[in-house]
Amino acid sequence: MIGIKRLKGEGSPSTLFAAFLYFDFSFMVWTILAPLATEITDSLANYGFLMTSSETATLLSVPILVGSLLRVVLGFFVGKIGAKKTALGAQAIVILTLFYVTSFGEHISYDELLFVGVGLGFAGASFAVALPQAGQWYPPRLQGVVLGIAGIGNLGVVVGFLFAPKIAEIWGWKSVFFVAAVLSLLVFIVYVLMAKDAPKEVYVPRPKNLSDYVRLLKDRDTWWFNLFYAVSFGAFVGFAMYMKVYLMAMYAAEMAVFGVEVLGEGNIHVVAGYFAAFCIMAGALLRPVGGAIADRIGGIKSLYIFFTSVAVLIFINAFIGLSFEFAIFIMLLIMANLGMANGALFQLVPQRFSKDIGIMTGIIGAAGALGGVGILMILGASTLMFGDYTIGFMFIAANALIAIAGLSLVKSRWRTTWGVKSGGII
Repeated sequence: MIGIKRLKGEGSPSTLFAAFLYFDFSFMVWTILAPLATEITDSLANYGFLMTSSETATLLSVPILVGSLLRVVLGFFVGKIGAKKTALGAQAIVILTLFYVTSFGEHISYDELLFVGVGLGFAGASFAVALPQAGQWYPPRLQGVVLGIAGIGNLGVVVGFLFAPKIAEIWGWKSVFFVAAVLSLLVFIVYVLMAKDAPKEVYVPRPKNLSDYVRLLKDRDTWWFNLFYAVSFGAFVGFAMYMKVYLMAMYAAEMAVFGVEVLGEGNIHVVAGYFAAFCIMAGALLRPVGGAIADRIGGIKSLYIFFTSVAVLIFINAFIGLSFEFAIFIMLLIMANLGMANGALFQLVPQRFSKDIGIMTGIIGAAGALGGVGILMILGASTLMFGDYTIGFMFIAANALIAIAGLSLVKSRWRTTWGVKSGGII
């Protein structure tokens, strides 16, 4: 992997691994409703509740919204009580939520699922804990690759899409939550044994007060980073959460044929999960690559490349009638560039806010997740109001263009102010 050899002899490998594992499984749990969306829709329909596309988008957006808000809260506690204690508390709540679903079974109501989404939000907030915990152990010149590796926990979304539909087919969708609960409990134990907060000779924690949040929110750079991450991560998580619903709506016939003839799989829900996982995996795996590229050529230049690629690819997807195979390829490239943009952005954040990385990870992470909520709602509204996803795609492409314009406005100031003394390439 690009840049990983540079970590030899640096920092704490066990903590980096624990942070990755915690983030990976947390992301799987945070987005667990997405690979089961169509199965849950069918299950609720059997009990007389017919979900609209807008209600589906709302259900999928609840854990994203709650996770975005909790990222700020958990970022605050990272500074107050340390990353490890914060992570253990959040993981305990998530495990209890998963067992709660198991106890209800398939008779659970839509309103109760919305409540479950609140508990799952604690898993999404892991972003504000895992990244600063890993980053605290390493110097500025390695932040891109380190936070990229910790952030590859996005791969957990892929794991969910690969296995959740098949488990649901065999044992019912409630069993997915039981499996997730058991795995999360194992991760909890591994985290207890391997994760360590950085000692004071490596990183001196600065406990934060509300006044620190106010100070940082008054800094215009905070809002620029919020914008950029709302575009990159927002589009990534929004697409990821809605991917299976989108594929089922647009390419059900093609996936059914492919499933039977190529995979020997007759369950269209499972096939859709495989294709969604395939696309999401590109963004998850390439996040550290984006960070490593940013370490070498600078975060700003990297973001120019990734955002431009996203805008062009989305325009192609929105306005050109693509075959199923080519549409999947384009979506794969979109997710790959979004993942690399996420990694590149967090090459810049520790350099600009080195003394406030815990709080800033929470604030920026919240903005990114809120961006994902916006994407989910616009995709749901687009098909409900206009019958297709064109308007939703155009909204995402427009956001990428706005981000490119924003980079042009800040790049000179950043390079001549904090970038000069940051210790890395911006």
